[in-house]
Amino acid sequence: MIRYALLGLVQGLTEFLPVSSSGHLALGQALLGVESPGLALEAAVHLGTLGAVLLYFGQDLLALARGLVTDRAARRYVLLLALGTVPVALVGLLLGDVLEEAFASLRAVGGAFLGTSLLLVLGTWATRRARRETVTAGDAGAVGVAQALALLPGVSRSGATVAAGLLRGLTPDAAARFSFLLAIPAIGGASALALARAVGEPGLPSAGLALAGGCAFGSGFVAIRVFLSLLRRGTLWPFAAYCLLAGVTALAWGGATP
Repeated sequence: MIRYALLGLVQGLTEFLPVSSSGHLALGQALLGVESPGLALEAAVHLGTLGAVLLYFGQDLLALARGLVTDRAARRYVLLLALGTVPVALVGLLLGDVLEEAFASLRAVGGAFLGTSLLLVLGTWATRRARRETVTAGDAGAVGVAQALALLPGVSRSGATVAAGLLRGLTPDAAARFSFLLAIPAIGGASALALARAVGEPGLPSAGLALAGGCAFGSGFVAIRVFLSLLRRGTLWPFAAYCLLAGVTALAWGGATP
């Protein structure tokens, strides 16, 4: 049961802190011999993180739902979220095999971690210049492309999308809100895909799956709060330093491995 709890905790933290959950999985598989958690467990932890973001941004979601009928601004925002979802859907459908191969290349993972580090440095710089609250179609497109890039292991979804919003001139709060609301269909899609592929997989204890999902939910909720708090202060550099170290480690190990 400890294994289930640890997997859930790690997934929740790395999903929303800008350090790349997929990159950590790839590093764990290569450096520590950690096996893939399996599709059922993957679905459980994804559902846990989905619950965390739904709870944290529940008021925003309710406001958007209520405004779909009467509020033009709410309808526009939902359309922008739909626009931002298009790139990740296309890349996931068309380049799924390429993305799977990236998990086997530590050099690719290391380069992606270094890219995340650079994005976080740029994002920290951009927080001092960000002034705009209103999301435009250009913002949605840029953030959507960043989310698609985050399908590569080592590229942090939260880090890349928030940095893209900041570099477009959005304030930290506006960039984070759009980023995390945009995560809902992406995480939901990943959960549905894992559940569909888990059909026929050897059964895992339901208590273990529930524990993993619960730990992912709790740690994910905390991770969102921590990340947003640091983002508002413009202090993303600790995560940039961490991703730099992870990238150098992956590149060094990949270079040493035949």
